[in-house]
Parts: sequence; C-alpha cells; structure tokens
Amino acid sequence: MKKLLLSSVVVLIGFTFIGRLSYLQLFRFSADQILDDPAIKKVYDYPERGYIYDRDGKLLVGNQPAYDVMVIPREVKPLDTLEFCSLLGIDKPEFLSKMEKARRYSPRLPSVLVPQLSKEDYAKLQEKMRHFTGFYIQKRSLRYYNTKSAANVLGYISEVNEWDLQNNPYYVAGELKGRTGIEKQYEETLRGRKGVKHIQKDRFNRDIGPYKDGKLDTLPQQGKEIHITLDKVLQEYGEKLMHGKRGGIVAIEPKSGEILTMISGPTYDPALLVGRKRSKNYSKLHYDTISKPTWDRSILAQPSPGSPFKTLNALIGLQEGVIDTKTKFRCYHGFYVGNTLRGCHCGGGVRDLNSGIYQSCNAYFAGVFRKIFDKYETTDEGMDVWEKHMKSFGLGDFLGTDLPTGAPGRIPDVAYYDKWYGDGRWAASTIISNAIGQGEIAATPLQLANMTAAIANRGYFYTPHIIKSVGNNGNIDPKYTEPRYTTIDRKYFEPVIEGMANVYNYGTARWVQIPDIEIAGKTGTVENYIRVDGERMQLTDHSVFVAFAPVENPQIALAVYIENGYYGSRYAGHIASLLIEKYIKGEITRKDLEKRMLEKTLEHEYAKPYSGEPFKINEYVW
Repeated sequence: MKKLLLSSVVVLIGFTFIGRLSYLQLFRFSADQILDDPAIKKVYDYPERGYIYDRDGKLLVGNQPAYDVMVIPREVKPLDTLEFCSLLGIDKPEFLSKMEKARRYSPRLPSVLVPQLSKEDYAKLQEKMRHFTGFYIQKRSLRYYNTKSAANVLGYISEVNEWDLQNNPYYVAGELKGRTGIEKQYEETLRGRKGVKHIQKDRFNRDIGPYKDGKLDTLPQQGKEIHITLDKVLQEYGEKLMHGKRGGIVAIEPKSGEILTMISGPTYDPALLVGRKRSKNYSKLHYDTISKPTWDRSILAQPSPGSPFKTLNALIGLQEGVIDTKTKFRCYHGFYVGNTLRGCHCGGGVRDLNSGIYQSCNAYFAGVFRKIFDKYETTDEGMDVWEKHMKSFGLGDFLGTDLPTGAPGRIPDVAYYDKWYGDGRWAASTIISNAIGQGEIAATPLQLANMTAAIANRGYFYTPHIIKSVGNNGNIDPKYTEPRYTTIDRKYFEPVIEGMANVYNYGTARWVQIPDIEIAGKTGTVENYIRVDGERMQLTDHSVFVAFAPVENPQIALAVYIENGYYGSRYAGHIASLLIEKYIKGEITRKDLEKRMLEKTLEHEYAKPYSGEPFKINEYVW
C-alpha cells in the first residue's frame, strides 16, 4: 500500500511538471521570454529616419550610412587588443573602459563599442572582423544636412543614456534619439519603428537560422518624412546677415501662424553634431559661456521689448476709451515723474497718436499709460485690466507652440508688484516704465513676432508652429488652425497701423525703406545692464525692431533683437527690411543696407565687458 501511494505521488508530480512545462511552452509563450534564453540572439533592423523638408519641399535633413562596431561581451575570445584598437582608432584604456561598460549593461546582449564609423573606416575594418570573435558591424543611418543653417530649429540626435533606457522600454543601448529641436519634438514620427530578427544558436554558440522560422520577427517601419514651415532660403539669408552679431529673429506668416524663419546668433553648422566627433564638438559649443551658440535666443532670450510695446499701450488706450486719435500730450524732451525728468529723443513738442508712434515719443505713451489707470478707482483694478489686454496678445506665458523649449516672458500683475513694493504702496507712476516697454516687462523674439502678427491681422493670431505636414497627411493639430482673438476691437488697429507705416515714411525707420513695399514697423532701443565684479554696469543698448508687410494683406511679420546693437533702426531695422524684401521679392534692391549688414559685426561691443572700453549709452532711454 505504501509503495503504491509513493508511486502515485511520484507519477502525479511528474505529470504536474510535464503539464506546467507544456502550458508555458504552448500557451504562455511570449516574445519577451526570448530575452532570457541564451540560445536565441536578438538582432535589430533599424529603419531610416524620416527626412525633413522646408515649406517649399526643399530638403533640409536626410540620411547617410554609418556603421557601429557591436560587441556581445560573453562571446568575446582572446584577441590582439593593440591591433584591434588600431583598426578602431582608439587606445587600449578606452577599449577596456568600453568593454566594461558593455559587460555592466549586459554580458549577453549586444552593445555599441564604437559608434558611427565612416565608410572609409568600415572598409578597412570589415575584412578583418572575422579575426575578432564576439564583435560584429551593424549598419545604421546618420543625419545628413543639406544646409549649414537652422541648427537651433532642426536639433540633433545622440545615443540614448541611462535615463532614457530606464524610462522608455523602446530603446536599447546604443540607439539614437532626438535631443533638441524638431528631432526631439517629432521623435516618434521621424524614428519609425525598428524591426527584430531572432536567431537560433546551437550548443557551440553558432548561428543556425531563424528562431521558429521567423514567426516572431518583425519588419522595420520607415520613419515618416515631415515638411516644416521654415523657408530655407530666408533662414540661410538671415543667418548670413547675423554674422558677428548676437540676438534672435523670428518671422511668421500672419494668416497661418507658420514660422518662416527662426534665427539665433551666433549659431553653428548642424553637421558638427554628427559622427564620432559629435561629443567633442558639442562640448566645445556648450561650454562657450560667452557667445552661447547652443542657447536659442529666438525663443529663450527675454529682454525688455522696448518701444514696440508702445503700440499695445496705444491699442489699450483706444479700447478703454481714454484716448482717441486726436488726443495730445506735450513732450518736454521727456516728461516728469514727480520732480524727475525722464528723457525722450523725439525732439519735443505736442504729439498725437500718429506722431507719438512714428516719432516714438516716451512722453506721449507715459500720458496714455496714466490715463488707462486713472479710469479705474483703484490701481489694482487698472492693473488687472491692463494685464488682461496684454496677455491676450500671447505675452507673459508660453504660446503653446510645437517647439520643445521656450520661455514665458513676463507681464507683471498686481501680485508681482505687491510682493515687490507692498500692498497699496505703488501706483501707475511707480511702474511708468511699462509705458514704453521697459521696467519689468520681458518678451522673447517669438512673442514679439506673434504680437506683430496679431496687429497685422487687426486683432487675432494663430498659435505659431513649425510643422506643416507629416507624410502625405496635410492635417495638423487643430489648435494651430484656430484663430485666437485679442481683447481689442478691430476698428482700433487701423490708426495704430497708420502710425507704424509712418515709422517708415517719416519716422525713426525712414532710412531703411524698401522700394515698392509698404511696411509698418516700430523701432526699439532697450537698456542693457550686466554685472561685472559684482557691480551693475550699463552696456551698449540692445536694438529691437518689429514690422509686417505689406500693410494690406500682410505676408510676413517679424521681430529682430540684436544684443548691443545701439538704437532700433541701426541694426535690427536694417535686417528686418532686408528680410522682408528677400521674402516678398525674392531679391535685394537695397544693396547698401545688405553690404552694411554683411560687413559690420558687433564683436568689438561684446568684448568691452572684458576689455574695459566704454559703452555707447543712449541717454534718452531709461
């Protein structure tokens, strides 16, 4: 009886194990289990990354072949290390370090030992790879740039790091990922999806063919091409004009919100961040803390906007009914706040709305600003109304673009000044600098260009965006095709636009007119301070300019910000006029302006904080 019971238990346990193993093999099998099977090798088949084209179908970014040297650490046999290192172009300590890193990642999974070999290096190495067991070459695509411009917009790709591997199961060590710009924003669209092949090995670790006849293998899915809104010709021309200058330029098509050009100066050739020298080149660019070529000034710089901001105060004054086109203020070569005279460069005299804009009269807009606040019983109430109007133009917050980075700018509110001065301890005269776009106001070039597009459209704008289409699908996110309205009625824009057009006709930009194009613009000169050895020092003013053209049926609206560029029309105004003519006409007739901007640089100004030379200060800007 005991023998029968013991035999029954043994048989029952045996059937239980057999049943469980059969269940796992036949019913519970998953592709993930293959990773735990040392007899199966996983080989990835990488698709080409999607191409990037400009708004007119011109190629910006394509692909070129490259080759990675891969290693499976546990399969490595003794080798001639010195010969192998010589073929790879690395030294022995670097080789040993990379091997140790590969072992830590996984002794049985492939890791990239040396990435991105050129075709020439691959040709030399290929014929000798059979002598180095455990190593093989994997083909992949690297980016090829059909332009030396737009590095800040296009972005770059690089190998995934530990954080990427831990937070996204799609990636494996050695793969590439978009890090900045369009490459980052549209990473999943551009990268496609890698294919996988499972190779069966025998007990001698030799490949014997596809596992399960390839039933678990997947084909790669090609990355989708995308068309962006950038104008390749305009972008390249703008970057030429920015040579030797620091700043940002953004141009927008008002009727769509499409970004035509987005320039940051200084910039760099995007090809520098491709290939084996990418890391070295990136370190050199990133750690240039003086000129900051990797810092995108077009969407990250937040200077005070200066006089272009006066146009918004004029619109608010009209909307609130505190001024009309005939309202006048006297300029005493400035205006008084208490007993203090604040300067103005308009020449003095009586100004109305039109002359106040085209002569950029500080006194006129200080008067408008006071009237806006005087309408309300309390300063807090006036501030709330003023803030609401300003923010309706997309200022003081992120615009919601399809760019992976940016800055919100700043439109101060009641809470901001209560914290700074104390509740009830400030008034319109305390923050009068806001009347002319100085003080605590901050805006990026992108926000200023969008503000200008809203004026060009007489009261609305489309969220600025860089995507035009994906693959063969012309549809984009609806939020980029829906107009966003300001708080200003359409009828109030015409007198302000007339004043901006007269900036070119007889005002501060009359020297940079373009034949046969009616342009509306506004110059700006912005105070510039820096701390040197702990002391606040005033540097040469920034040059700011906004414009759109033609005045009727606008095709382009833009903002130009030039660091240490003196007054508004000197550098920013020149560049704005040239870009407008280039975009609308396709050629340049103002060769005098072009010659000046191509030849002149501001490097001498940027060196002054370190050389001790004096700065050019505009005594009328405060």
